[in-house]
Amino acid sequence: MLRKKECVAMLLAGGQGSRLYALTSNIAKPAVSFGSKYRIIDFPLSNCINSGIDTVGVLTQYQPLVLNEYVGNGQPWDLDRTFGGVHILSPYEAKKDTSWYKGTANAIYQNIRFMQMYDPEYVLILSGDHIYKMDYNKMLSAHKETKADCTIACMQVPMKDASRFGILNTNPDGSIYEFEEKPAKPKSDLASMGIYIFTAEKLFKYLEEDDKDPNSDKDFGKNILPKMLKAGEKMFSYRFDGYWKDVGTIYSLWEANMDLLGAVPNFELADSDNVIHSRSPLAPPAFVEGEVINSIVATGGEIEGKVINSVVGTNCTVEKGAEVVDSVLMGNITVKAGAKLNYAIVDEDVVIGENAIIGEAKENAQKIESKTSGIIVLGRGIKVGKNGKIPAGEIVDQNV
Repeated sequence: MLRKKECVAMLLAGGQGSRLYALTSNIAKPAVSFGSKYRIIDFPLSNCINSGIDTVGVLTQYQPLVLNEYVGNGQPWDLDRTFGGVHILSPYEAKKDTSWYKGTANAIYQNIRFMQMYDPEYVLILSGDHIYKMDYNKMLSAHKETKADCTIACMQVPMKDASRFGILNTNPDGSIYEFEEKPAKPKSDLASMGIYIFTAEKLFKYLEEDDKDPNSDKDFGKNILPKMLKAGEKMFSYRFDGYWKDVGTIYSLWEANMDLLGAVPNFELADSDNVIHSRSPLAPPAFVEGEVINSIVATGGEIEGKVINSVVGTNCTVEKGAEVVDSVLMGNITVKAGAKLNYAIVDEDVVIGENAIIGEAKENAQKIESKTSGIIVLGRGIKVGKNGKIPAGEIVDQNV
């Protein structure tokens, strides 16, 4: 008996994430830690299985080692299936015309045989660098109801930010009459979330045409979507009104972590509905003898100092007399006695020496002109020596 899947998800996870600087020097952006015990890729993978989509292709390219190891066989997300499940899809060499992924559309096109293997009616395209909870099944139902060829998830954004996004201009029934990629003068505040559902037959047709076009950028926003509109295909918007954050910059990543501390309503990762799953390491509860105020502290750590308004990952130690304020510690970090850490993101496996002074108070740091809005960024595996000092807004990827 021929088996098939109604919907296959394709997760674009190959981006370099250059605006995260030292945090993505050695790992792909979707593998970056988030929220004390998660990685960014946990969100789309969990959304898939919570929506009943159990076949996911993860397209990797840039620095895939940590990401590949983390995803593994997909077991933490219930994606270890004999038919379907999660598959890592890297660029590969074939007889002709294959190379590194040239753009989002080309990445999907190079894996057209993977999708066709499951003979899907629909294909869901996702990005691997957003923090959100979403039931894709509701979007798929809307796609079927409108008999659309393509449905684009969107949400309202402030008009001042609209030029940073792909903008949908829609009719009252939600049908799209124009798509503008990052317009200088946007006509609407409906921003594409980079989440698309295509009727598979149409997607394959346009991908094949796009591959033959030497002038194409091989991009969904610049090429595929405008061509479909121009050809008169049925395209509809799907409005999403929950929490969604693009964590492609240092400030947005810091802000999304801080949102977990209660500033944003209805953004609760630990609720029993639509759980976000992760491959978090097994560790005993954190030992807290110091002071923890409005913070999240993951398992395996020891807090003898002071932690205020911060997100602290697995197996972190804050020694007596040390202070961590307005910061994100990603995991396996030691803050030694007397050290002061302010307004910072610290990657995994970092040691901050005794009496080191890292950054300064948020309200002062935010006045500094820097690539990171004044946030200190300490890269993976570095050591800051005893009495070391790092001014606000610095990006550090070597020992100090």
